Amino acid sequence: MHFKSLIHSIKERREMLQVTQETLADLSGVGLRTLKQFESGQGNPTAKTLNKIGSALGMELAFKIINTETSE
Repeated sequence: MHFKSLIHSIKERREMLQVTQETLADLSGVGLRTLKQFESGQGNPTAKTLNKIGSALGMELAFKIINTETSE
């Protein structure tokens, strides 16, 4: 999942649950400014921050590392 898709999925879930950014910040322990930056595509959250947000929304986030180097 690309970063923009991740942002969209988290924002969509938050809105579906009718949770404000302020409430999500409180529930997740993530700063409101950090959350707003993330949802606007401006932030660069750590995996730990993403997990906190996801957990507060009842989401399980899995990370996949892909080697983009090609062997010749």
